[in-house]
Amino acid sequence: MKNGKAVVLVVEDSTIIRMGAVDLVLSAGYEALEACDADEAIRILESRDDVDLVFTDVQMPGTMDGIKLSHYIRDRWPPVRLIVASGEAILEESSLPTGSRFFSKPYDNHVITDAMAHLLSIGNDEWIN
Repeated sequence: MKNGKAVVLVVEDSTIIRMGAVDLVLSAGYEALEACDADEAIRILESRDDVDLVFTDVQMPGTMDGIKLSHYIRDRWPPVRLIVASGEAILEESSLPTGSRFFSKPYDNHVITDAMAHLLSIGNDEWIN
């Protein structure tokens, strides 16, 4: 978290849903970045060292879906918090990396912003274990 403002990367292939999620992140007082698929998200993560949380959809075109992306991020950038959402796949949180949160779409905006605030408030030692 640089400049006191958390940076949240929204990964969503639907432009309308991505715009709504970006607005949600901004309204919660965070800086928002956006990617339309996992490949773009990884490029952003490789080029920046200030991403605190990734909020990703499950179903996406490209080389990996949101589940694979969340595991990849956990392995490569362990401190990055993860929120995964899906309108189709009802996931067991056990299929996600430890500490990740899953929400079904349509999600309640307050529930998502509360989850972001909670994940961003916990220390790295609590987050990764």
